[in-house]
Amino acid sequence: MLWVKAFHIVFVASWFAGLFYLPRIFVNLAMVAPGSLAERERLLLMARKLLRFATLLAVPALALGAWLWLGYGIGRGPGNGWLHAKLAVVALAVGYHHACFVLLRKLQAGSDGHSHRWYRWFNEVPVLLLLAAVVLVVVKPF
Repeated sequence: MLWVKAFHIVFVASWFAGLFYLPRIFVNLAMVAPGSLAERERLLLMARKLLRFATLLAVPALALGAWLWLGYGIGRGPGNGWLHAKLAVVALAVGYHHACFVLLRKLQAGSDGHSHRWYRWFNEVPVLLLLAAVVLVVVKPF
């Protein structure tokens, strides 16, 4: 079980590294001067590759988490409200990942109207999600 936990932590950390950096690319895309096609295309390529990589890291992170939850009975029984809250945080992280996919599609199509300031705030969401997940797992407040 310790191997499963170790790899789960590694894949979650790696997945979130992608979620931390991808919106920074979006910030840069929102700041590209009109007519700077080469810069825009380079940033879009970076964003596409990073999103693909983050998705590949999310799959084992989620699978190993499910293995811990279902296979080993972690979080079953009374006093495990923390796990239900953590699962909600995981659902929000998956939703955030999907939102990045949608935003990238809009940026590629040139139909996204968000400012670089909006993306800077959007970039803070995964930090809060990771903080909440870690506190719930370590502290188990309820």
